[in-house]
Amino acid sequence: MSAAIVASGLTKAYRSTRALDSVDLEVATGSIFGFLGPNGAGKTTMLRLLTGMAKPTGGTVTVLGRDVATSSKAMRAEVGFLPDVPAFYDWMTAEQFLTFAGGLFRLDGALLRDRVAMLLDLAALTATTTRIGEYSRGMKQRLGVAQALINAPRLLLLDEPTSALDPIGRKAVLDMVASLRGRTTVFFSTHILADVERVCDTVAILDRGRIVANSSIDELKKRYGKQRVVVQVTEGSDALAASIARLHWAQTVTRGTQGEIEVTVSDIAAARHQIPALVARQQTGITMMEAGEFGLEEVFVELVGQARP
Repeated sequence: MSAAIVASGLTKAYRSTRALDSVDLEVATGSIFGFLGPNGAGKTTMLRLLTGMAKPTGGTVTVLGRDVATSSKAMRAEVGFLPDVPAFYDWMTAEQFLTFAGGLFRLDGALLRDRVAMLLDLAALTATTTRIGEYSRGMKQRLGVAQALINAPRLLLLDEPTSALDPIGRKAVLDMVASLRGRTTVFFSTHILADVERVCDTVAILDRGRIVANSSIDELKKRYGKQRVVVQVTEGSDALAASIARLHWAQTVTRGTQGEIEVTVSDIAAARHQIPALVARQQTGITMMEAGEFGLEEVFVELVGQARP
């Protein structure tokens, strides 16, 4: 099965500024692909190129096997798009709006009625009969995702779909996105790491127009992440930190704002065994000890930091 999106050397320049710089990218069909980067990294520019709303300065990009530059009209019929700030007719109900949107794709009759009913259910808006102008931001975002799916697209492009939502609204939208796995390819552009970690199969990290990492989240953590131990003792933390720093598996030893000791380690099993022994030798007590791996947030900060001058 061919990839849903393939970019090769994709570049977009605005005068002397390169918003995208020689981007190589492949998005597997049926995946939920996280396109992650800080604000201003070039994510929206990438979406404009994928939808045909902008033309590349260099390189190529194909969507669903078609060159966007030469067949954008045919390609758009199989793509759904949700911008970061979707627009609605506030005087319509959700059902009316989805029916209107379906008509733009020349859907009608029983097919359109069934599609609207299915999407209202997916968006948890079936029982909502109030006008869109009275909706919360979360309800509008769920309706926006439903509208982007009205044409049963093979590819769904989402631009920061959860950035302005509260935790409940964010969960509802992410649940919608997760339900599409294996049925619709989702290109999820965001700067919110927790959302990517929750729903995405694969992630590309973009910084200043360049891809600095592209793999599964698990592979990213294995490749760039580190193991760490955080320990807090009743007294003698300075002496304990100095003792830990002398051990071969201790890579870095830092102090937290609450007096805790944070250690990145090469051998977490040894750290779990030897740190309590050191504490006992000092005749003090442990008030907290945690061990585990760095998450996607730490990987992101490390990679973006490396990419900056």
